[in-house]
Amino acid sequence: MWYPEIKHFCPRAPVILVGCQLDLRYADLEAVNRARRPLARPIKPNEILPPEKGREVAKELGIPYYETSVVAQFGIKDVFDNAIRAALISRRHLQFWKSHLRNVQRPLLQAPFLPPKPPPPIIVVPDPPSSSEECPAHLLEDPLCADVILVLQERVRIFAHKIYLSTSSSKFYDLFLMDLSEGERGGPSGPGVPRPEDHRAHPDHHHHHHHHHHGRDFLLRAASFDVCESVEEGGVSGPAGLRASTSDGILRGNGTGYLPGRGRVLSSWSRAFVSIQEEMAEDPLTYKSRLMVVVKMDNSIQPGPFRAVLKYLYTGELDENERDLMHIAHIAELLEVFDLRMMVANILNNEAFMNQEITKAFHVRRTNRVKECLAKGTFSDVTFILDDGTISAHKPLLISSCDWMAAMFGGPFVESSTREVVFPYTSKSCMRAVLEYLYTGMFTSSPDLDDMKLIILANRLCLPHLVALTEQYTVTGLMEATQMMVDIDGDVLVFLELAQFHCAYQLADWCLHHICTNYNNVCRKFPRDMKAMSPENQDYFEKHRWPPVWYLKEEDHYQRARKEREKEDYLHLKRQPKRRWLFWHSPSSPSSSAASSPSPSSSSAVV
Repeated sequence: MWYPEIKHFCPRAPVILVGCQLDLRYADLEAVNRARRPLARPIKPNEILPPEKGREVAKELGIPYYETSVVAQFGIKDVFDNAIRAALISRRHLQFWKSHLRNVQRPLLQAPFLPPKPPPPIIVVPDPPSSSEECPAHLLEDPLCADVILVLQERVRIFAHKIYLSTSSSKFYDLFLMDLSEGERGGPSGPGVPRPEDHRAHPDHHHHHHHHHHGRDFLLRAASFDVCESVEEGGVSGPAGLRASTSDGILRGNGTGYLPGRGRVLSSWSRAFVSIQEEMAEDPLTYKSRLMVVVKMDNSIQPGPFRAVLKYLYTGELDENERDLMHIAHIAELLEVFDLRMMVANILNNEAFMNQEITKAFHVRRTNRVKECLAKGTFSDVTFILDDGTISAHKPLLISSCDWMAAMFGGPFVESSTREVVFPYTSKSCMRAVLEYLYTGMFTSSPDLDDMKLIILANRLCLPHLVALTEQYTVTGLMEATQMMVDIDGDVLVFLELAQFHCAYQLADWCLHHICTNYNNVCRKFPRDMKAMSPENQDYFEKHRWPPVWYLKEEDHYQRARKEREKEDYLHLKRQPKRRWLFWHSPSSPSSSAASSPSPSSSSAVV
């Protein structure tokens, strides 16, 4: 130190010890080191001295001690003001006749610096999974848990799923809701069968196949997209991505799997369908026989364009480079999928950009229909047995939106071949929230929903996006309760270790922040719970508690030192005698009798 040299060469110069960069005590040292110049030596935590170390050095030297921070704008004025006081006091013995030096105070005590309260962590919700359209398309190519067989031209069959077809097409919805047990196999009449609409073919429909370019112009002003039903079968080959095979005798009703009385003829109900019946068919993936719905389509529907229509029904998208747009429009006309017909018209009119809005509207409508099917249990093929009841669901939707469900229903597990799945330690409210999220991609709360149980279930199902949404919902509820003066300390203690155990790390960080910023109150109300915390959490509390321990010690020392200073000042003033000098002015007349008594015109001064 330079203190001996200062005392040797400037013995009368006052000395003050100043501690700088006070803000490093609560700053993020990693961020500070990153912001410094590349070759600078990094600052280590053990190099930051506590306040008592500075006071010890100042006490040994007999000089005052102050702390400053330019970043926090603290202590700078205190240092200069008290340095001026020390300099004025050192001049008293040289310039004792100057009265203004008598009233200069000693260097004042410095109040400790309270670090700013750290802000609460922000709950960041990551982007939702981007495979909302890829998974349904993959499910169409690899028909896991298929329950519908669509037969085209008596020889090609395509496996599909009721829930996707019915939520995208009202025609398929009415078809699958038909009562196949009451009506006779040879007639379409009966309860539950909608009346068919009168679909008439346009008189000029033969020109659509032979004059394709002329048909595109005609498409923009015609009301019907019908094509000739007697199309050549040479151009019906489609992509090999979808599972297609020649139908066997079972599909024609003369095999061993035919169930009498469980079917209808649909030729008079809709031009798109010929018949529907329930049959035992072989699963395309497991090769096990199970009950499926076989729908025989009209012979004018070709496999290639029909696959494009199915892709639209699954994903809401239509490829602009499709070749058979006229046949796609024809199938859309038969199935009454008018949005798809409009998308074809936009592509032919070089306005394909307008199809994005149609796709958005498609997803909104299907989301509402899917929620309705979930609420009513329509077309469900699996039942979850929960702690407080059961809830019906749909395997295809679960497979396409959750890898965990896809592994369970598509792997070599018992759940893949059963209609009932037991979910222990799960309530209906939590499972319904998970299903609505998987179906719609949105988080929906309910009054009876337990946030922590939902986080546990979402973590079990490997749904990090749902975990983040639930964390955000939980933290929002806790903050609203705090604003309403509701005590949440007990809930935060319960949430902390559960959130850490079930990978809800953002909620755990928020709970740690709340406990650290209310450490004294929480310890006073829940001493046993705080002692029962894990060693890692206790170490975190000691390191990040607010106000920090060093501030509490400094505040206690400051209060004691201030009382001692006030006592010393009081005793010092009490020991000093009261000095008064009276200056009497002589009267103008020597014979005046005012010499023996003070005159009213006399003056006195007190210093």
